[in-house]
Amino acid sequence: MGKMQMNTGISEKDRARIAEGLSRLLADTYTVYLKTHNFHWNVEGPMFQTLHILFMEQYTEMWNAIDLVAERIRSLGHYAPGTYKQYEKLASIEETDGIPKATRMIELLIEGQEAIVRTARSVLPVADKAKDEPTLDLLTQRMQIHEKNAWMLRSLLQKQ
Repeated sequence: MGKMQMNTGISEKDRARIAEGLSRLLADTYTVYLKTHNFHWNVEGPMFQTLHILFMEQYTEMWNAIDLVAERIRSLGHYAPGTYKQYEKLASIEETDGIPKATRMIELLIEGQEAIVRTARSVLPVADKAKDEPTLDLLTQRMQIHEKNAWMLRSLLQKQ
């Protein structure tokens, strides 16, 4: 049986553009997920317990979110990227070499969280123009969560 034509009210061109943006969001989210998990395992110092728990909360949330993003890409009729090679090309965030000090870990994760927000925000106009409400809803949720994560991390750096 041949492939049935998709007709959800979003053009093929718009679905491709939205899927491309969501693929970048997926790559950024996966990269920050992995970085956060790495830092969870390897953090040291007086804030160990606080950071160990916070990092676990954040990487667990991201682990669940990558599925939502990938499934939205599939719902738009495209394949979701799923390899480190693809993520390295698509992501706007670099991996971190070595084991930074706890404060540097926090700074790197703030940068990562904010990069995810910027990537999500960059897809908004494309999804909005195509009247793709499910994607807009997903992007809005992701931006809200990552902005909150960045705020929580930033709060740890405030001097008393």
